[in-house]
Amino acid sequence: MRGFDNRGSSASMPAMPYVLRNREGLIDSLHREPEAGASFLPPDHPEVLAFLGREEHLQRFASMDADLVRVLEDLVDVLIVRNVIRITDLPAEAQQKLFDRKHFRDRMQQHALKLFGNDSVATPADEVVPTDFGDTL
Repeated sequence: MRGFDNRGSSASMPAMPYVLRNREGLIDSLHREPEAGASFLPPDHPEVLAFLGREEHLQRFASMDADLVRVLEDLVDVLIVRNVIRITDLPAEAQQKLFDRKHFRDRMQQHALKLFGNDSVATPADEVVPTDFGDTL
């Protein structure tokens, strides 16, 4: 049977994937040309990517996005603490999203495992903390 199996490399990505499905409705094979009983799916369709073993790349990219969101949240916090911007400089929708995420993170930390006792390592809010860049927060 001419087609593609899930061992295909990126070079074997079909230009026009026609799929044949098994009895459970899962993709059984991919074909460049229309086959009897085959249906068309775009090459970037999640089922096609999963069949070709490329779904994990999408999950890794989503994880990177989540990490970047955390970096941006921290950046906004630093800019606010240093009086570079005020929270009110941001659109109302952005303010709400930042507050929602901050409250969620605070709730998650309250339930986190405390390895060093009751805040014995935490610094008071008004304490000056030196950074690696020769300045302070």
